[in-house]
Amino acid sequence: MFWRNLRRRLLTPDVVETNLDRRGFYKKSELARERLETVGLTFLDGYAAVMEAATPDETVNRLQQLPGWLRAFAYEGAGMGAAVLDGLPLGRRDHVRRLLDTERGGEQRYLIYVGIGWAMARLPRIRWPRPDTLDQVLAPLVLDGYGFHQAYFHTRRYVHEHHVDKSVRWLAGGHAWFTTHAIDQGIGRALWFVAGTDPVRVANLIDTFPAARRGDLYAGAGLAATFAGGGDEAELRTLARRSGEHRGALAQACAFAAEARVRSGVVPAHTEVATRLFCGMTPQEAARLVVDRRPDRQLDGDLPAYEIWRRRLAAEFVSLGGVNT
Repeated sequence: MFWRNLRRRLLTPDVVETNLDRRGFYKKSELARERLETVGLTFLDGYAAVMEAATPDETVNRLQQLPGWLRAFAYEGAGMGAAVLDGLPLGRRDHVRRLLDTERGGEQRYLIYVGIGWAMARLPRIRWPRPDTLDQVLAPLVLDGYGFHQAYFHTRRYVHEHHVDKSVRWLAGGHAWFTTHAIDQGIGRALWFVAGTDPVRVANLIDTFPAARRGDLYAGAGLAATFAGGGDEAELRTLARRSGEHRGALAQACAFAAEARVRSGVVPAHTEVATRLFCGMTPQEAARLVVDRRPDRQLDGDLPAYEIWRRRLAAEFVSLGGVNT
């Protein structure tokens, strides 16, 4: 117990890092500020739970006590914590696998993968997990988490200066080129936080990036708006309208968020609103579409299975008439 408590104190990020003033993020309202800061604190709760727990079941039991709509963010933090422990030079290297092997961890697989990316942003590359040890279809989610971390903690460089992480080539096979796209999806998610859930500010930030990057950024923003909430119906319509030619990517990412929510068994009201506006269907209907269009495995060819999956969904939503405005 002493070692676990010490481990938490030494390795857990400071809670002040979730403060919007500390981050320099825009505050749309007190309600939006409270939501985003609560999400950050819950993430840290999940991280701390892994650091203190003796077993994955103990971690899960603690996380299941958290409010339903916030619980997924705690699993994201737990994914980071487990990956950090796996990356330490001493000790066992199966914390992530054992967390995923629990029933609840399996339900939150997407969030745990994103959390691995947070850990990679803080670990030396020699301690990064190998992509071939993870689900090959979902592996890009790890880079999404990495991109979110970088934009959240290094906002000037990644958001305002548009830095591209060309040195990161983590994906296996011939898909290294997709790394920057997956990272941009994470940066897009972070923009929802940087802009304080204000869709006009989100869109204005995206418009400052090169045109070739905007589709991935809108996808990330749409996923965050659907999953984390904070925008009312009129604001979500504004985000949809501003996404323009990238509405298919916005709808696809919204559907991913809906499927993650449905899988976890907790679908908050803001997810239902976003899915209706962006996808023109219920979260449950969007979730079924996501599952039906998922490739069974990594396919041969230039595109990673994850991107094939995304493009299938985006094309389908466009064929259905795009998102509502």
